Amino acid sequence: MSLMRRPSPFGELMSLRQAMDRLFEDSFVRPGEFTMIAGETRAPLDVRLTADEVFVRAALPGIKPEDASITIENGTLTISAQTEAEREEQEGTWLLREIRRGAFSRAISLPAGLQPDRATAHFEDGVLTVRIPRAEEVKPKEIKITPTSAGQGGPVRAGEGER
Repeated sequence: MSLMRRPSPFGELMSLRQAMDRLFEDSFVRPGEFTMIAGETRAPLDVRLTADEVFVRAALPGIKPEDASITIENGTLTISAQTEAEREEQEGTWLLREIRRGAFSRAISLPAGLQPDRATAHFEDGVLTVRIPRAEEVKPKEIKITPTSAGQGGPVRAGEGER
């Protein structure tokens, strides 16, 4: 006699914990979009550390270069901007309103060993690019390996040595 297993009608349902996790992820963590956290608008950033510099790219659509500000103080890079408030239309009802207006600020901690006085910034097509060079003393150094010839105290192979 063979047993037949019936699928449970509850097997497809999410647990309460999974549902809550998904709700919070969908509500607050949307990569690549502007997000609101505690009433603050945050622009998305890309931050990359190379052997020579820290490279930061910030998406600032609708911001003019003269309305943006960059500061580096005590190991923290702060990017802030101000947009003009839109004149309120008195007629009609908003169905959707997602375009950011007003002021925002974004701060990130930087690694040690940078030269903020040599930083450069470039703004093009709503994308701000900041480059902060690393100090020479913290850049990775490559050490060349010099081969030694046999008989001059080179490496000892397994099984060789004093007899």
